[in-house]
Amino acid sequence: MRRVVVTGLGAVTPIGNTVESFWQGLVEGKNGISAISRYDASDSKFCMAAELKDFDPSLYMDKLTTKKLDRFCVYALSATSQAMEDSGLVGTVDQEELAVYYGSGVGGFETFCESATTLAEKGAKKISPLFIPKMIINIAAGNIAIRYGAEGACVAVSTACATGTTAIGEGYRAILHGYATAAICGGSEGAIAPLTVAGFGSCMALSPSDDPNAASLPFDSRRGGFVMGEGAATLILEDYEHAKARGAKIYAEVVGYGSTCDAHHVTAPAPEAKASSKAIRDAAKGLEGIAPQQIYYNAHGTGTQMNDKVETFAIHKAFGEDAKQLHISSTKSMTGHMLGAAGAVEAIAAILAINNGIVPPTINLKEQDPLCDLNYTPNVAVEAQLEGALSTSLGFGGHNACVAFKKIKD
Repeated sequence: MRRVVVTGLGAVTPIGNTVESFWQGLVEGKNGISAISRYDASDSKFCMAAELKDFDPSLYMDKLTTKKLDRFCVYALSATSQAMEDSGLVGTVDQEELAVYYGSGVGGFETFCESATTLAEKGAKKISPLFIPKMIINIAAGNIAIRYGAEGACVAVSTACATGTTAIGEGYRAILHGYATAAICGGSEGAIAPLTVAGFGSCMALSPSDDPNAASLPFDSRRGGFVMGEGAATLILEDYEHAKARGAKIYAEVVGYGSTCDAHHVTAPAPEAKASSKAIRDAAKGLEGIAPQQIYYNAHGTGTQMNDKVETFAIHKAFGEDAKQLHISSTKSMTGHMLGAAGAVEAIAAILAINNGIVPPTINLKEQDPLCDLNYTPNVAVEAQLEGALSTSLGFGGHNACVAFKKIKD
């Protein structure tokens, strides 16, 4: 089996529209949450979100292309443009050896809402011929493949909030077993809209707080739900020998992936954490030999009552006594919950943590829940000698995914 490495990164996030600014925001504990500006949410119980700020799509595509795409696809192509440029992969790999594993939690939801309004107000004849090609959840993966001539597998992943992590894991497996030489992997979401917010609110999943510093509170006893975020993140995975031969910059080695399902409930995690802890253990096998205090664990950490308790229990089950020595944080305290993009952007956070020897904080963690009894790096980033990292995502429907990275060694 091949070794798999990360050779390119790209991200557009609520705390920075490049990988560099995103990482700086994490280290500084920047809060990307604010009052919703995309629409008038003044009469809503849920008025906070983590929107992109000062995002300029013209850096990555012309205005006509932007108009033909849903927001989630614009974000996906933008992050992928960054990652492909960063990797230097273009022109170095056969088209049929380049795969795409890319997804979204809800796809073109903004387009869906706009078209539903058009249908109700103006009738079927006014529906745009671009409605379906803008909305369908596979179209980000499809457009990425078209732009870069990727003729290998093109798989649109959708495992709810675990989408980004699943996409990375499946791309890793494809290269590991020789089905591709390189893969464009990640997730995107652009679904901050009245209907989406109302829907997640009705599920009792969102925080009703109108205070940006008291809205997304992972592992805090005051937590009351997650805050919706948006954006995209892309990782370029590559066969190690191919990357080495072309002199590519290598960020980290991908060394493990776990994927399971709770098979329990459509929204609630299984309280015994049997399947989620197995996903973590399966990924962590790739970190054998690394001391627990040298591992960074990027938590799913949504700030919902059930998730944070169950994930803590899953970490305990996966690591036993070593759980308390892990460096853990939830970057959703800063970015909000980017849904299908969350796992990908958090994988980048994990990779940069081990590269820089810095653990990003869980901001606004002031009253830690006694049932969440691990080291979540409260409020301030810390330096640590890190050799490996895990990034875990847990999605509606019971989807669990975890990926493992470690410093590259010849």
